[in-house]
Amino acid sequence: MTQQMRGVYVILCTPFDERGAFDEESLRWEIRFCLEAGVHGVVGPANASEFWTLTDEERRRFARIMVEEVAGRVPTVVGVTAGSAQAAVALARHAQEIGASAVMAMPPYARPVPPAVIWDYYRALAEAVAIPIFIQNHDAPLGTRMEPEFLARLVDEIDHAWYVKEETLPPGRAISALLERAGPRLQGVMGGIGGRYLLDEYRRGACGTMPACQAADVHVQVWQALEQGDERTARDLHARLLPLLNYEALHGVAMYKEVLRRRGVIRSHYVRAAAGNPLDALDLRELDTLLADLAPLLRVASLR
Repeated sequence: MTQQMRGVYVILCTPFDERGAFDEESLRWEIRFCLEAGVHGVVGPANASEFWTLTDEERRRFARIMVEEVAGRVPTVVGVTAGSAQAAVALARHAQEIGASAVMAMPPYARPVPPAVIWDYYRALAEAVAIPIFIQNHDAPLGTRMEPEFLARLVDEIDHAWYVKEETLPPGRAISALLERAGPRLQGVMGGIGGRYLLDEYRRGACGTMPACQAADVHVQVWQALEQGDERTARDLHARLLPLLNYEALHGVAMYKEVLRRRGVIRSHYVRAAAGNPLDALDLRELDTLLADLAPLLRVASLR
């Protein structure tokens, strides 16, 4: 087993131009922004990357750019969630071939699937690659919720399925239950859900968090305070970040991209599934206030 993956592993958004075409240059700017913010790992394409709207070739292109741009400075985790084991395996093999550090997958998406199908899916991934696998546990409708007992069996019995990203509600209890039940093959559990519950997750033993990347520099500051044992500072920082995280929870990727656009990281806030961006004038006015309040903590300027 390798050294534990630990810290703030941010999910990259997929930048598009105003017509919805993949914007490679903006993706490279986004990765540089995250590295400058001090992240401990980068992840994509995943939910915050709108992976379900990408062609298989775009997913491979995204992964190649991510691995190339990071150039070994931090771990790279490639999202390979797919509708079948065969499709996920093809993406996972490509990720390993280009030098990714790990892969991450939810069970087959679009509808809930039974445990036997989930088991075969992760077993096929483990047989196809030799790099670590993150099992992503996510509630419906996009995911299929897996109970701690079942997750523990997956980790204990399937080769190099060593990590879990826990995003079912409430995530803290799920993390505690998994850590209690899983054997020594479990290398770590990371939280998600935008980083909104990081303080509780950390206390319960999470080894990291996987939020979207638009406030990567602030998430890193929170994590550093926690790792230094300064919970008071971590709580103060998180309290300042939380209004933005809560507002983003209402709007999802549309808000992530608007923040990245305003920070000069990507050119367009286009959301492919919406054929544009659904935020209205009052949404944007509220964001003005939230970002003004958070401005002193936004330490990375545009790298474009």
